[in-house]
Amino acid sequence: MRLRHLLIIGLLAVLSGCAGLTSHESLEGQGDPAKWQAHKERTIALNGWQISGKVGIRAPKDSGSGTLFWLQRQDYYDIRLSGPLGRGAARLTGHAGDVTLEVANQGRYQASTPEELLEQQMGWKLPISHLTWWVRGLPAPDSKSTVVLDTESHLQRLNQDGWDVEYLSYAEQNGYWLPERMKLHGRNIDVTLVIKDWQPRQLGQ
Repeated sequence: MRLRHLLIIGLLAVLSGCAGLTSHESLEGQGDPAKWQAHKERTIALNGWQISGKVGIRAPKDSGSGTLFWLQRQDYYDIRLSGPLGRGAARLTGHAGDVTLEVANQGRYQASTPEELLEQQMGWKLPISHLTWWVRGLPAPDSKSTVVLDTESHLQRLNQDGWDVEYLSYAEQNGYWLPERMKLHGRNIDVTLVIKDWQPRQLGQ
């Protein structure tokens, strides 16, 4: 009985450990799930980066393109748009619960989420909180997603929270395979992102 009791405890411990790793993903495509898991674990560790590139938005009331600069340092971000897209220039900075948007010749605004600020001031419904994951080629971990893998076991297509994200190409930088071109399709809005320079970093905790 004692041995049986120990085996049951061991089994429960294993199951508890697995429960903590439960994924919201539904995997599809031609990739190898084991390779995808290894790629994902390695890429998740990237908690800092500097990105520069171009972004285009098509929306009913406001469409255009411009340049993008994105600095990420763990939970702090500094995202800058310039050109017609940013109506001259726009800068979004902050971290969880405290976000600031500065728009050239318009003013400075604050809110608790970046989504709230962009919708109020720019009229765009963009999932900025998810983008910190999507830009690395990863699904956001806090909601269900359908993941389609390519032959290299990287993310090819993602459907999550009403958004369809297509990954058109990847580039290798410092040993990491990261998205270079991606398209986001949401309700009444399309976003194209072309990253010309990736500088990934793994910052200390």
